[in-house]
Amino acid sequence: MDRKTTGERDANYIVSWSGGKDSCMALNEALRLGYKITHLVNFISNDEKRVRFHGTNADLIKQQGAAMGIEVAQYETTWDGYERDFKAAVRGLLPTGVNGMIFGDIYLDVHKEWVERVCGEIGIEAREPLWGRSTGELLDKFIELGFEAVIVGVNSRHMDEKWVGKFVDNAFRDYLHSNNIDPCGENGEYHTVVINGPLFSRKLSLVTGGVISKNEYRLLDIKDVKLDGATT
Repeated sequence: MDRKTTGERDANYIVSWSGGKDSCMALNEALRLGYKITHLVNFISNDEKRVRFHGTNADLIKQQGAAMGIEVAQYETTWDGYERDFKAAVRGLLPTGVNGMIFGDIYLDVHKEWVERVCGEIGIEAREPLWGRSTGELLDKFIELGFEAVIVGVNSRHMDEKWVGKFVDNAFRDYLHSNNIDPCGENGEYHTVVINGPLFSRKLSLVTGGVISKNEYRLLDIKDVKLDGATT
């Protein structure tokens, strides 16, 4: 993803936001390249009121936006109507001057093809600032930059559930490497939520319960989230 041209500098971009490390790294890279970000766009299930595909508490996403000073646009979707609901939500933001949308995909062609097709049908461009980069290097960079993320879910077919509730740190990175697990969990091996880092003016504190089992997934039961004082 190249730095913006002169003609793009006044354009508005929105970010597909799950609350996890990949969308956070995509946001960080887009800001580094000079993109003007107006909204974090987040989708929750209409039945469980949790983030689609991640299971994260919906209010936690709003608190992330507050901690970073970026408005969250959150929408409910049905499973069968996800694409329809996605298009309707993004079209609703077009009057704010949205020209493009930032995504955190890294190497799964099916994801990239979907966002490019759907964004094309909406009439905006899809940007993938992490595309084609090494997942190992991305995870290293995430840790090196000082972002803090909690592992909120693992696929028990691929990972030990003991990591649920732990931080993404060097020990976790070493575990992934020694077990030949994709460093960024690009195939759904694990999911995270970012609670602090260079983009945050305040840190999130999670109030958690135990671990919830849902099919092969083990999810962190997040009871509440609070914003701490300003970070230095």
